[in-house]
Amino acid sequence: MARYSVAAVTVLETRRLRLRPLTTADADLWVALHADDRVNRFVGSYTRQAALARLERVEEQWSARGHNLFAIERRDTGEFVGRGGLNYWDAFDEVEAGWTLRADAWGKGYATEAARAFIAWGFRTLSVPYLTAMIRHGNDASVHVAEHLGFTPGRDDVLLGHPVVVYVLDRPS
Repeated sequence: MARYSVAAVTVLETRRLRLRPLTTADADLWVALHADDRVNRFVGSYTRQAALARLERVEEQWSARGHNLFAIERRDTGEFVGRGGLNYWDAFDEVEAGWTLRADAWGKGYATEAARAFIAWGFRTLSVPYLTAMIRHGNDASVHVAEHLGFTPGRDDVLLGHPVVVYVLDRPS
């Protein structure tokens, strides 16, 4: 059960997508998303137990900080196509914009459309000077999305034991 009221947080809508906060009720969707080797190549796979633990942390961050990951759904069908949002990393003291979509949703512009919505929402609601996008080496599709959104390479770092390039998007003036 979610520790926050979904009604208390923003549900975002774009022309084609609806973004709603992820909860532990989405564990099966999370596991299925990450079960595809094309998807989990850069983000890893999850057992149901690991997915529940990760989604509990998502719920905790929604409660504590007012932001975290959204389920990305098609507005016309309600179909879950992925996840994305703004995750705070204690280790970096930064908020990261991230996106992971089902392979059959790639190439349709959903990642850019969803990210554009939650990034704009984040800059309206969070007091942060910039957002990051931490992208593992070789994830050219995510680099393309980040650059399309205006992110630029900022530094090399390590996230969860993997080398990443940290892309940065400054708050619009």
